[in-house]
Amino acid sequence: MASEAGGAAEADGGAQNKAARIRVSGRIDGGGARNVGAVTSTSTRTPIYKAFAKGENIGDVTAKGECVGNIADLLGTGMSIMMAKRNPSMLTTFALLSCGYVMSSNQEVKSVVLHTLNRARFTVAVESFLKTGRVPTLQEGNSMENIFCLPWKDHRPIVLGPRFKDAFQDPISYLAVEPIFEEERYIVTYSPHKGKIFALFKDQAKSDDILKAAVHAHVLLHIIHTSNQSQSCTKKGEDDLSAALSSLGDLQSHISESYKMVSALYGPFKNRAKEQGWVMSESLLNPGRARLCDLVR
Repeated sequence: MASEAGGAAEADGGAQNKAARIRVSGRIDGGGARNVGAVTSTSTRTPIYKAFAKGENIGDVTAKGECVGNIADLLGTGMSIMMAKRNPSMLTTFALLSCGYVMSSNQEVKSVVLHTLNRARFTVAVESFLKTGRVPTLQEGNSMENIFCLPWKDHRPIVLGPRFKDAFQDPISYLAVEPIFEEERYIVTYSPHKGKIFALFKDQAKSDDILKAAVHAHVLLHIIHTSNQSQSCTKKGEDDLSAALSSLGDLQSHISESYKMVSALYGPFKNRAKEQGWVMSESLLNPGRARLCDLVR
């Protein structure tokens, strides 16, 4: 499926480039562009080939992928010749082929099933578990992953490993939540002013502590969204954390509620994720390097 989608993408791309060259002058040297495209194509195909490879058959997978690429180039050349004979509008042709190329590339990425939980797939898995009690399968998790992100919209309301001054406005807010996490190697809090949830790690935090803190942050986010939905006076919507956070009453009560939920749900979540074949690692979540030391206390 990935090969077919990749072939469609390369066919569109090949037709787009060749049709444009024929339309403009008929003989524009595209050697430099093709060399750059070859380097880019190789760098982007390698992770896809590795995802399909099993054992030592990476050579077979790579060879099949390159064959599909060559066939797509030939099909693109044929399409460009046919389109050039019809003398179509350059702008219309470019727009149609660009849309086809983007759609094919998106389908190519969607068709690759990865076993690892990065931030996007980790969010899908935790949210699904909190809402339905089950962890999505590999195919479901990859298909539900959000690939397109609007630049003007904040898609990361959760910050892992921030600095102390970014998470807490003053020492009083830290002292209010610190006793809740006395036996943990992390601290989860939120800032109403910034509209973000922060997961800070203590100096002794290990891999499992970082994963647990990430789950805890999503649980707290789930509580905030649930509270936001239950309030009729909220006008800015579920995704506006600043509006939700300003309406929350007691900081300690909500964090304590999330702490109890995490204590009961973290173990089952890990077990069900492993049953579905997911591979969890703190490095995939890209946590920050800042750590809390004992001097903070």
